[in-house]
Amino acid sequence: MKKPKFSIIIPVPQLNDYILKDTIPALKKQTYKNFELIIILNRLPVKKPLFPPFLKLFPSHPRNTPSEKRNLGVKKSKGEILVFLDDDAYPDKNWLKNALSLFKNKNISAVCGPGLTPPNDPLFARVSGYFWSSHLGSGGAGTYRNLPQKTRPVDDYPSFNFFIRKKDFLAAGDFDSRYWPGEDTKLCHDLVYKLKKKIVYHPQVTVYHHRRAIFKPHLKQLSRYAAMRARFTRIFPKTSKRPGYYLPTVATLIFFLTPLLIFFLEILSLCVISIPLLLVYLALLALYTLGLFLTSLHVLLISRNLFLALLLIPTVPISHLTYGLVFLSTLATISQKEAKKT
Repeated sequence: MKKPKFSIIIPVPQLNDYILKDTIPALKKQTYKNFELIIILNRLPVKKPLFPPFLKLFPSHPRNTPSEKRNLGVKKSKGEILVFLDDDAYPDKNWLKNALSLFKNKNISAVCGPGLTPPNDPLFARVSGYFWSSHLGSGGAGTYRNLPQKTRPVDDYPSFNFFIRKKDFLAAGDFDSRYWPGEDTKLCHDLVYKLKKKIVYHPQVTVYHHRRAIFKPHLKQLSRYAAMRARFTRIFPKTSKRPGYYLPTVATLIFFLTPLLIFFLEILSLCVISIPLLLVYLALLALYTLGLFLTSLHVLLISRNLFLALLLIPTVPISHLTYGLVFLSTLATISQKEAKKT
């Protein structure tokens, strides 16, 4: 029986150290060998180092989005199963083998798995990794994306570690280049709700995903996600209109507006309302602070790095405030018609 072939597709402006020093060496160690690696670049390198035979390089227009580059990679692919991997991610040695075992089930159309923070990431990047993997940090998005969790069906998953049968990808209509970030969310939405296909998350389909360092790179990435998710609450409510995506915005509103409300109630001499409201407000702040302390303590026990654990304390509320403000401002300014054009 013929073994299925995987086509691993990475869009990137140019070859970087992550690909050369992490991704390619990790692919050489794969226990399942029937695969090709397709990298779509802005331009081919003038000097090519000694590349492995499974690697294929193709040029793309510099203005092409990652989704357009991935679609080009699909056109160049020879495999029955497409694999979308970020340029800053590298796989576990049994990555392809574990994914293949799931595709033996004909009812499964796509497979995904967690992206773990590499242990050799710089300290500021590891702080970001602990934010994404903590329940308090990214509980709304799902910690299973950043830590191994139980096997489950999903209807939305990022393309940093995503497998899909090629025939189903083509049936879903490729990646929609109007959306970035978020083209993967639309693909999953169409796959599950239009084609009635099944996506399965499995904890052993593992990659290691380098993180953005705190604070500026981390918050910049977070802001893009917040704006995308706000738009998608109007376009794809089945996968985006969920409580977890609204929690940072609700917390931000409570944080800023409650003191103002208490102030005006005091001016109006409505102490019967302002005092209980103040107590509730203080209780919520105390609960959040306790969550920060316990999360930081948990990270300290895991990492055994006090400075890292302390850095996480400001990272979490700053991240929540940034996400909440960007989500709220995007939601308030974009109309349904504009959202569909984005």
